[in-house]
Amino acid sequence: MSNRKFQKFFTILVATIATVQTAFAETKQTLTIYTYDSFISEWGPGPAIKKNFEAECNCELKFIGLDSSIGILGRVQLEGASSPADIVLGLDTNLSDVAAKTGLFRPHRATSAPNNLPVSFQDDIFMPFDWGYFAFIYDKNKIKTPPTSFEDLIASDNNWKIAIQDPRTSTPGLGLLLWIKAIYGEKAPKIWAGLKPKILTVTKGWWDAYSIFLEGDADMVLSYTTSPAYHMIAEGKDNYAAAKFAPGHYAQIEVAAILKSGKSPELAERFINFIQSEKFQSVIPTANWMYPTQKDLTPAEFSSLVKPEKTFLLPSHVVRENKGAWVNEWIEATQ
Repeated sequence: MSNRKFQKFFTILVATIATVQTAFAETKQTLTIYTYDSFISEWGPGPAIKKNFEAECNCELKFIGLDSSIGILGRVQLEGASSPADIVLGLDTNLSDVAAKTGLFRPHRATSAPNNLPVSFQDDIFMPFDWGYFAFIYDKNKIKTPPTSFEDLIASDNNWKIAIQDPRTSTPGLGLLLWIKAIYGEKAPKIWAGLKPKILTVTKGWWDAYSIFLEGDADMVLSYTTSPAYHMIAEGKDNYAAAKFAPGHYAQIEVAAILKSGKSPELAERFINFIQSEKFQSVIPTANWMYPTQKDLTPAEFSSLVKPEKTFLLPSHVVRENKGAWVNEWIEATQ
């Protein structure tokens, strides 16, 4: 073969390879996931999880951040079967029955399962990815004797002010509503009325309340028993703690689910299985600051956190059936 013919052949070969590579890149599947903003922030677990999953799937993982778990559900309810999402990640069991009733989600058929949850849990649609307990966080340098119950908080002569979240827009806010209801039942309005003088503010989301607390304007903030771990591990501070309430604490189990209308169903199932892998779960404790759903992946620092004597978690259908009435009860007692 002459040099001229060889050069022509080589040029054609290179062009062909480039075309094939381009075509291959263009056919790479995209998995679209709705989640909450903090999950995909630069300090959240999203970036590492994206990197870890893409290394296995030869796909593009596209996270779309929304303002809250409640916002995620509202978005897919609005979009219906036309939603561009394949998966929602960030609902919790308090919202799962409402989500299931929409008919927008399908069974995940996962072969992997969680083995580190505070309660027994099994669901064909919703796959847990982390969990925690709601609690009031305080600064040990300012509060030497924290309250040990809601009654103790109410009866205290200290002029403590708490920052909480709205149960209509925030899952921690809803968690507090259910925590009080789970303990006190019909007496819940009395507890809310007692708490009213202690409530400094009711914010739309978790960070709004937590930042008020960190700035020193609130003495306590509704958050999670795991929140002090962030300050210990990320900041080297041990002055923040969760007040342990003797009656027990309400749990939150966060879940993911596959939308029926998703464009990448096989990839979605692969991700649901990936959720229980070490490459996902090991990121959760020190990026989402919650407990992992797999054993032996909890950092040593978590051993010093508050461990409730009793766990509360109302069935999701009970929450769905009563949420509206309980929210109205809260409004009447606190307005």
